[in-house]
Amino acid sequence: MIYCLNPDCKQPLNPDGVEQCESCGKKLVPLLRARYRVLRTLGQGGFGKTFLAVDEDRLKAKCVIKQFSPQLKGTKALEKAIQLFEQEAIRLYELGEHPHIPALLAYFEQDSRLYLVQQFIEGPTLAQELAKTGCFGEQKVREVLAGLLPILKFVHDRNVIHRDITPANIIRRKLDHRLVLIDFGVAKLLQESGTSIQPGTKIGTEGYAPIEQLRSGCAYPASDIYSLGATCLYLMTQTKPEELYDPLRGRWLWRENLEQRGVTFTDGIGRILDRMLKDLVSERYQSAAEVMQDLRVALSQPLINPERKPATSQSSSNVTQLPLSQQSSGGQPTSSDFLSDSISDLPTTGFRAHPISGSPSSSGTTRSSGIPTSSSQASSGTSSGTPSSNPPSSSPSVPPSSPSGSPKASQSLPERFSSAQAASGHRVTGGDSDSLCINVLKGHSSWILALAASPNGQVLVSAGLDNRIIVWDLVSGNQMMVLEGHHKPVNGLAFTPDGKTIVSCSDDTTIKLWDTSSGRLLRVLKGHIRDVTSVAVSPDGQFIASGSEDRTVCIWRLSTGELLRSFPGVSAMVKSVCISANGQFIASGGLDNQIKVWNLNAGTLVQTLTGHVNSVMSVAMSENGRFLASGSKDRSIKVWNTQTGELIRSLQGNMDTVNEVAMSPDGRFLISGSSDKSVRVWRLSTGDPVVTLMDHTSPVNAIAISPNQRWFASAGSDSTVRIWSMKF
Repeated sequence: MIYCLNPDCKQPLNPDGVEQCESCGKKLVPLLRARYRVLRTLGQGGFGKTFLAVDEDRLKAKCVIKQFSPQLKGTKALEKAIQLFEQEAIRLYELGEHPHIPALLAYFEQDSRLYLVQQFIEGPTLAQELAKTGCFGEQKVREVLAGLLPILKFVHDRNVIHRDITPANIIRRKLDHRLVLIDFGVAKLLQESGTSIQPGTKIGTEGYAPIEQLRSGCAYPASDIYSLGATCLYLMTQTKPEELYDPLRGRWLWRENLEQRGVTFTDGIGRILDRMLKDLVSERYQSAAEVMQDLRVALSQPLINPERKPATSQSSSNVTQLPLSQQSSGGQPTSSDFLSDSISDLPTTGFRAHPISGSPSSSGTTRSSGIPTSSSQASSGTSSGTPSSNPPSSSPSVPPSSPSGSPKASQSLPERFSSAQAASGHRVTGGDSDSLCINVLKGHSSWILALAASPNGQVLVSAGLDNRIIVWDLVSGNQMMVLEGHHKPVNGLAFTPDGKTIVSCSDDTTIKLWDTSSGRLLRVLKGHIRDVTSVAVSPDGQFIASGSEDRTVCIWRLSTGELLRSFPGVSAMVKSVCISANGQFIASGGLDNQIKVWNLNAGTLVQTLTGHVNSVMSVAMSENGRFLASGSKDRSIKVWNTQTGELIRSLQGNMDTVNEVAMSPDGRFLISGSSDKSVRVWRLSTGDPVVTLMDHTSPVNAIAISPNQRWFASAGSDSTVRIWSMKF
């Protein structure tokens, strides 16, 4: 069927092969922008329609398309509308980096109409959940507040007001039961563009929008807080908020409603709701952070009528390993989990908070060692990808996790290394560490984000913010060639097992394949719609794995460039991917603080590893795929058993984001790079530190280990590559 996109069409569905709509006579567009096929209408508002569609270029992945049809007079008005629309789209793009806000996938103008393409979130809205299960008790209301307030803080910190928070605009994501805030409309943008607004048109939904929005269209952070409070009232009572307010006495009647049903809420939650719902803006909470402070106290109060949650079943092909704190509630996160997970550390800059990295790939099955590769990104402070003159800012103070996964209290650490490290007796070397540093390679003009070592250990490739890939001869230390073709920063690198091809990925959304000997560009893989952050090559050389900020992990056929599969279950931007040396498993980590492990051939999710309290920046697997290491923005390195999902140990000592982890081919050592400017070598079997190298003057973003284990390389924001001996 072909869907007519004329917003005034009464019967938009048409049979295939028809060129004009049988209902309205307008020309039909089978594929928007030659890739998006509209399936049906999801909703309609004052400014346009929302459609469910599939992306034909991404294996028919579902997406949501919002069509805006402003009634504008004159060419200049349309040009202004498009300009403002693009500005608003950029803001939505930035908001989409949060794992609980749908990612903006594309925006464009076609046939004088404006379109937004967003990630499709599968799951019921809270309005649908309410209709199915009945009124929410206090436990579920706590979960709503704990889940939504950190999202609002993130949004408000970026000077955006949602202005239409209702139960219909909050989805409980089927994947992990977490709450997702949807429908960041552009009504204000369309007003400013000269759209003809009908008199009396209200911004927001009646009953949920505060008086300042309904009267004048003004909105503040406190306006969203009011709407969230009204949403909670409706979920608690299944009664429209306007019916719970007595205008004569100027007070809310929600307590009376609950008393009639014999339901009681704790005083702490009641006081929070009362303040959220004050008529005067000045009497409400002024920020989500203020509400979160009071909520943290309220959550410590026991429930008056504790709710019993029904047990939930999970498909054997999609088993999620939850932390112990979540297992008592039937596998679904509790309100305390929502709060602790959400407010621990929200991103505070554009598309990158810190340099990030990819993960090692593996060598061919005929070799006894892997080919580590890595990818990284760096904070620029802007959305353009251009580097700042300053190194990345330190991540918020989140202490490393203990082996059990629970965070410890913050400790005061000396500038260079901790007292625990000094007591362990391992070496901490400074700028004159000639005993281990073999060479320093200089050639990049900006931050280096990625490294990869060739299978024979004689060639190293590096790439970064200057958009260039430099191929180094490690015997002489000279540049062999410079590969130019990406027009944005290069984030990830990998060699094929035969060493004949270099694979790179970039912010320009492409993956490129290069001939190692000549530097010739062999192929360009297109399919991602946001920055490609990491690449890995399978040990048989047949497949490429890629991770992207578009929240997908994809598998490509190396020989043809064909996109074969996009793995399910990814809910946030992906920062790192790796493939086990036996070719059986692929793992990814990203902004949802989780590591996902799939069976590469079957495409099924094997494990979801949870324990980090902030973004996972890098993942690396052992030769046999049994063990996985992860580095995180929470400053910890964790080692996992991929078969059981068990956390084996947590490595502590880094004082800032761990941007990169790499395992030695023999499985004896783990090497990490951090924003604290350190390169640390750990004994994998015990977790003991072996050596800490402090020669870099800026964050370390990439690590590569030679297959013969004679040397390893590190690179960072100081634009240098350092080659180190592995004779520890």
